[in-house]
Amino acid sequence: MKPLVIATRGSELAIRQAELVRDAIVSARPGVEVRIKKVRTAGDALVDSPRVSALDKGLFTGAIEDELLAGTADAAVHSLKDLPTELSDGLLIAAVPKREDPADALLSNGGACLNELPSGTVVLTGSPRRTAQVLHLRGDLKVRGVRGNVPTRVRKLRDRDAGAMVLAVAGLARLGMLGEIAERLDPAEFIPACGQGALAIEARADDTRTLDILAAMEHAATRLAVTAERAFLAGLGGGCLVPAGAYARRGDDGRCAITGMVADADGRRLLRCTISGVLDGEESAEALGRSLAEELRARGCQAILDDPRRKSRDEADR
Repeated sequence: MKPLVIATRGSELAIRQAELVRDAIVSARPGVEVRIKKVRTAGDALVDSPRVSALDKGLFTGAIEDELLAGTADAAVHSLKDLPTELSDGLLIAAVPKREDPADALLSNGGACLNELPSGTVVLTGSPRRTAQVLHLRGDLKVRGVRGNVPTRVRKLRDRDAGAMVLAVAGLARLGMLGEIAERLDPAEFIPACGQGALAIEARADDTRTLDILAAMEHAATRLAVTAERAFLAGLGGGCLVPAGAYARRGDDGRCAITGMVADADGRRLLRCTISGVLDGEESAEALGRSLAEELRARGCQAILDDPRRKSRDEADR
């Protein structure tokens, strides 16, 4: 039997995520040999450049999808939040494993929490969504951009004249760096990116062997939650060039609650809404996410989406 080849970016976190999937496949299907293939993407060449926006998600997935379509790889492992809402023709998300913690985390020099940071403290983040929420909660702080992979960013916090940084808990957990966290930010209040903490295993839609192997990786509850979150983002308009996020989770009543957020760049305007529904399949999950987008539109988020100042801000970030 030929090996199953997993394509991934070459960053430390991406490789670790691919290794976790490889180990899970081997555990579930002992007779399957799995190999990891590192792929350099356009985004990797520019990851430290201020011209690269956190919204340029296709830069980090296009070359990997090319490997799948060419047949030189059988599967690809992505951070689901980095995967565009529309995939290339012929590809699908074959499996969504159980989600890691979806929350964001504050790292700080000295261990202070967000509400304890002195006024004027510099907070580092490369995410417009995180920037908007930090400034909405603490308008007296200064937010500065930061690039690079997770270990590089953590080093930059130590080396720069900055007091704190916001990163995803999931990446820190997978790299064994949870000890760096000063505060876990409640994802129901500090809204994460759609799909944050989840992995997506992508494959060719007609590759029945690979799809059969990957089926063992599927976690149904995670799939439904992230489907609702991605439907919310799509409902706002595809990639959504404004700070936005969503968090879906099962409530005590068995229903799924999903909270969405849309904000302008400086966090002065921030709209947040929670709705709930019963999820009995992907169709109902997509409907719930779209309903949340419609509810936020009804509450005025279209004014943020249509802000004429947004275009110049987005272009300046690239």
